Amino acid sequence: MASTASEQHLTLKDKVAIVTGSSRGIGVGLALELARRGAKITIVYTSEKSAPLAQDVVSQIEALGTRAIAVRADLGHIDAPDKIVKATLEAFGDHIDILVNNAGIEFGSSLEEITPEDFAKMFHINVRGPLLLTKAVVPHLRAPGRIINLSSVGSRSGFAGLSLYCSSKAALEGMTRCLAAELGDAGHTVNAVLPGPVESEMLENVPKDLVEMQKKVTPVQHRVGKVGDVAQVVAWLAEEQSGWISGQCISASGGYLML
Repeated sequence: MASTASEQHLTLKDKVAIVTGSSRGIGVGLALELARRGAKITIVYTSEKSAPLAQDVVSQIEALGTRAIAVRADLGHIDAPDKIVKATLEAFGDHIDILVNNAGIEFGSSLEEITPEDFAKMFHINVRGPLLLTKAVVPHLRAPGRIINLSSVGSRSGFAGLSLYCSSKAALEGMTRCLAAELGDAGHTVNAVLPGPVESEMLENVPKDLVEMQKKVTPVQHRVGKVGDVAQVVAWLAEEQSGWISGQCISASGGYLML
């Protein structure tokens, strides 16, 4: 009876998930939470120095009783999506169930400092990468598939010096709504999750005064989020019970952003 009760919590058993940017930060927590619920995971990382971190996440997932692989691919390059999908299908079979577009970059520049190269780098990774990876996954997406894009409260806020980052996340949300409309006939859902400040390495790139301001106006305990706060929302969106939710941008920010 104990094993049966345990299996009742494996709501993603036999599902195959791709989680980009999952060798560090929020991505690790997302991958582990999906694995706890039974999913097989493709860990996607970018740099060679992240390879040991990615393999450590694979080991943690395997210790949970499911399977994982690590794939090095830079979503700033247009050939990365096909590489990720090919490796996933070779490892886990002929279908994919869940795509979590988590990989992204964040850096601040004033208007005077912004260069065309900055724009291209930000939008290639934060917008074009998710679009092309979704395009590569959809032919193999088993209905009802789940696509979850990680946006930011910055998409709805105006922060000085973060115009490229915030606008890239606003673009990602627009894409989320359009893809939800386009892929709904097959039963697929497409949603975005908008974290506020979260305890992670990326938070170190955010000006401290901005983080403190956000904490003060966050109703829930006036704190920054924990990775698990966001992971629970993403994992629920990956489950069958979220099937009537699509085209939504869900703020996981302790009430900092109320949509």
